[in-house]
Amino acid sequence: MVKRLISADTSEVLAMNGAKLKQSIKASEGRVIVSENVVVHEAYEGLTTAELAAAFGADLILLNALDVFEPVILGLYPGEATLEQAQPRHDRESIHRLQKLVGRPIGVNLEPVDPAAKMAEDRLEIPKGRQASAASLQEAEKLGFNFVVLTGNPGTGVTNKQIAANIKVAKENFSGLVIAGKMHGAGVAEPVVSVDAVTEFLAAGADVILVPAVGTVPGLNEQQLTEIVELAHQHDALVMSTIGTSQEGSGASFLENIAIRNKICGVDMQHIGDAAWGIQSPFENIYPLSKAIRGERHTVQRMARSINR
Repeated sequence: MVKRLISADTSEVLAMNGAKLKQSIKASEGRVIVSENVVVHEAYEGLTTAELAAAFGADLILLNALDVFEPVILGLYPGEATLEQAQPRHDRESIHRLQKLVGRPIGVNLEPVDPAAKMAEDRLEIPKGRQASAASLQEAEKLGFNFVVLTGNPGTGVTNKQIAANIKVAKENFSGLVIAGKMHGAGVAEPVVSVDAVTEFLAAGADVILVPAVGTVPGLNEQQLTEIVELAHQHDALVMSTIGTSQEGSGASFLENIAIRNKICGVDMQHIGDAAWGIQSPFENIYPLSKAIRGERHTVQRMARSINR
């Protein structure tokens, strides 16, 4: 047995392997928040975007735009406030340092780019260290990440077929939690989410199914999301709803509405993305999302809990 994530201390959280982290999230009964943050922007002088998100109540931190072969996290080391100042770290201590600073599980986006994808917009080329592969997943393991997210940024050409293929690769090369799915189209002319795609993800071994939050992509309604949640839970997987469409900056009333609608559908985790500022969600919007799904008591506890406990 493990302690539920929303009540766990740092020492307990960072000692969890992938299976225990999954159980801890499940035990939190739909009250877990994931904040996604671009690592190549510094939030404030001397601070990483991850530290700011953690201070306002995020339970898990997801790093976006990180190259696992040339890792740079601005604000993590003194004197590295810009890309010109930063030095890629090859000692594999960056993620351990960040874990100690924020006291939260740390994950990374790795993108299952499909070179054969039928694109609906211009393709954005990204380095190999941001793409999902056996080599990048092995490096994520060595760096000490607690979870990986197999998904696509806008225009990168990530397909559901390639996500399913890379889930299998992830399960063979990474011991942490494997989260997989699409927040939006990623530039590809295919449905963002479907029961068929989710079925393939589950068969491949995904621990958590990633879906757009109801209200963020056209056409996904509560009935469809509930069906996907029920399917995932039948296969002992969890579900994470995501806000990755710049609506992270739509204000407190919108985020509260999204939070309740998706909790009713049964999701286990709620993600808030980085598109509002192009860096991370405005930190004041993590608070209303948190308060809506778990109340002021747990919101304040998470914000105030010492990282040294």
